[in-house]
Amino acid sequence: MNTIILVLVVLAAAAGVTYFLMKKGKIADANNNNIPDAIEEKVEDVKVVVEKVKKTAKKVKEVAENVTKPATKKPVAKKTTKK
Repeated sequence: MNTIILVLVVLAAAAGVTYFLMKKGKIADANNNNIPDAIEEKVEDVKVVVEKVKKTAKKVKEVAENVTKPATKKPVAKKTTKK
């Protein structure tokens, strides 16, 4: 329980410092939506990467569907001769 409270306090402090620095002009926020521009740019970059990964995954899925299981040979029984 104490760990959760500690994490929430640290996150709230980080958000407060970020908000304060944005209002002071130290962190850029060109459109005044209270989201720093650096974070907005990173989110856009992540969206591009996600789209590339989705396309690659779709291609892999198509190729995997076309692959068939290899035929397995039955082991040849050894011939034994009785004397």
